[in-house]
Amino acid sequence: MVTNRLLLGVRGERSQPCGQPDRGKPRSQRLPFAVVLFLALASSFGVARLLATLISPPRLSPLPVEAVGVSEAPARSRRVRQSPPVFDAEAFKRTIIDNNLFRPLGWTPPRPREPYRLLGTIIPTDAKTPPKAIIQNTVQNQTHIVTISDTLDTETHVTDIQTKYITLKKNGQQRQLTLKSSFLQRR
Repeated sequence: MVTNRLLLGVRGERSQPCGQPDRGKPRSQRLPFAVVLFLALASSFGVARLLATLISPPRLSPLPVEAVGVSEAPARSRRVRQSPPVFDAEAFKRTIIDNNLFRPLGWTPPRPREPYRLLGTIIPTDAKTPPKAIIQNTVQNQTHIVTISDTLDTETHVTDIQTKYITLKKNGQQRQLTLKSSFLQRR
């Protein structure tokens, strides 16, 4: 026994079940309404466009093109390109040596030792005799007796002699040597 079911087609017409003839004429199979609706929407938006937006990455717009024209004006002078600064390999190596990675933590460079030590000063009472200082060279272990404007080495000059200190000038920089308290006479 065959039961007749009423189905609505795409246009809302009454139709027979799929594959059943209608009044003796064979009919084509009809698709359900939801499938027809999905295909209509997909074709209206374009299947290729839909897939392209889902799959491909966004494209960047091309750089703006500037129109170039030919003019009769004289050519502008070009800016001279400066050469890059010269690489100083010695300074680069010095940085590596000074900041050695394998030194112990908390290491500080040793303080530079003063090559001279003031042993004493001779300040005369009369104005005709110049003041003198007794200086020891700690590197060469030599003792010198010097007056103002004498040279200790090629770059170091004595500029002033006072009772408890003397002033030395080396390469435009002045420094003072003071008399240690153990050398002072107590009166």
